[in-house]
Amino acid sequence: MCGREGLSLQRGMNFNQPPSISIVLSSHRPGAPYEDRLEEDGTVLIYEGHDEPRSAACPNPKLADQPLATRSGRLTQNGRFHEAAQAYSKGTAPAARVRVYEKIKNGIWSYNGLFSLEDSWTETVHDRRVFKFKLRAIDDIQAVVPQDGARTISDDGHLRVIPTWVKLAVWKRDKGACVRCGTTRNLHFDHILPYSKGGTSESVENIQLLCMKHNIQKGARLI
Repeated sequence: MCGREGLSLQRGMNFNQPPSISIVLSSHRPGAPYEDRLEEDGTVLIYEGHDEPRSAACPNPKLADQPLATRSGRLTQNGRFHEAAQAYSKGTAPAARVRVYEKIKNGIWSYNGLFSLEDSWTETVHDRRVFKFKLRAIDDIQAVVPQDGARTISDDGHLRVIPTWVKLAVWKRDKGACVRCGTTRNLHFDHILPYSKGGTSESVENIQLLCMKHNIQKGARLI
């Protein structure tokens, strides 16, 4: 993940001014710090904004409204994403593009694809205001993800995100390695029967782990 982006991703929201691509880190695991969810058959991600950092002025961020700006008046990551989303929804700017990575296990990240940032709003959750961002999956012509220090896996180019429970079950069944050659590098979650041919993202039996080489070879045979 960090190798692909050329960044040390220490925070979950990383906004870059268009035409650069922004990055968000997501998690759908039980106990995740933010309530991200998938909608519309896995093509839309509703991503929750991030809390104010813990400090003497904010000892319990989960009790405070998520900030739009810092105390000095600069936009937070919430504010920057919100400003871009509102510009798109009002028709004054193109949609910002966002790469989404999902943490499926400690040290293991899945690249969920490229999304467009379409809208944003605030909701009251547990008596505080939190930001919500609507991101829609779009084609990513550069979907190949190189390996770095933490294992990074890619979905295989479709526009529906494979549910986390399926990824975890496939990872366990395939022992975190390509089913063809056994490598643990440059892995992809592959649809055995492609989505375009009626395959599903919600069946463990239709998903396998392939390395980049064998995923490309398989794709070439299906053209």
